[in-house]
Amino acid sequence: MENFNPDLEEKMKKAARKFRRGVLTGAGAAVVLVLGLGSYYNIEEQEQAVLTTFGIAASVTEPGLHFKFPLIQRVQKVNTTIQGFALGYDQEDNASREEDSLMITRDYNFVNVDFFIEYKVADPVKAVYASQDPVLILKNISKSCVRTVIGSYDVDSVLTTGKNEIQATIRSMIVEKLEEHDIGLQVVNVTIQDSEPPTAEVMEAFKAVETAKQGKETAINNANKYRNEKLPGAEAEIDRIMQEAQAQKTQRINEANGEVARFNAMYEEYVKNPQVTKLRMFYEAMEDVLPRLKVIIDGTGQVNTMLPLDSFMGAGSQQVQPSAAGTDSKGVGVPQPSSTAGSGGDVQTDGAASDTGSGN
Repeated sequence: MENFNPDLEEKMKKAARKFRRGVLTGAGAAVVLVLGLGSYYNIEEQEQAVLTTFGIAASVTEPGLHFKFPLIQRVQKVNTTIQGFALGYDQEDNASREEDSLMITRDYNFVNVDFFIEYKVADPVKAVYASQDPVLILKNISKSCVRTVIGSYDVDSVLTTGKNEIQATIRSMIVEKLEEHDIGLQVVNVTIQDSEPPTAEVMEAFKAVETAKQGKETAINNANKYRNEKLPGAEAEIDRIMQEAQAQKTQRINEANGEVARFNAMYEEYVKNPQVTKLRMFYEAMEDVLPRLKVIIDGTGQVNTMLPLDSFMGAGSQQVQPSAAGTDSKGVGVPQPSSTAGSGGDVQTDGAASDTGSGN
């Protein structure tokens, strides 16, 4: 008791109270600081947020600084940019993963097909709370749809001509199944990165087939080009021939009509006086025939004896001139008086020939 100092004890009590007040003040300041900092959150341009108030979720889509009640409201941010994942290969080293890429086609051929699926978040609330891992669900749906569609096409379509159609069909099927699951994700695009046979020998065979198809297309294009070059000329030639034929047809018709008109006019005259018309026609025919006909009559009184002496005479020989007969301008004998009637060698006159012809 002798060492008891009331002043020292009082000082100790004051120090303890001061320490407690400092601790409480610091703790309060820390709480206020934490609560103050937790009252605000920021949303970037390519983000959306899910704000939960007493377990009720709502989406916040406006970018910028937002306020929330600490300890009452919780915020979970969601990336809304277009994202993607690979099927059939590793994105880091592009190594093939046959457990996902090896598939069987409709015609029972094996192919390795690599896909890249692009997606984005369409509904942040469903993307956060509708499932534990929506991306995993999307991957499983994509694998199922890819195998289903590839199995409905033949190997030639998968490797060459049907890629665009296959991509569109897969995308439509994935969209339909996502609507059934309703996990808040949306498929943007489905792309076939690569498709090839599983072995090198088969790959070479398909390359040869593809080369042959390209050669076929080239030949068809060249044939169409040649056709397009030649067709206008052929059509022009057809038009020319048709025009010439039409002109010749018109000419023949006009000539025929003229002949018919001439014949009808001649027939009208013939009906008026048949005998005179016959004689005129006969004389006209003789005028056309006799100048080109050279006949020697032997003078025996037989008018049907004709000697084709021109065939035995050379082109340069002189014509036989009878001693007792003259010639007219056409080279045909003219009648002269003869002292020896009916003797051989006398040449009959042109008039006798004409009379003979008339008699016949």
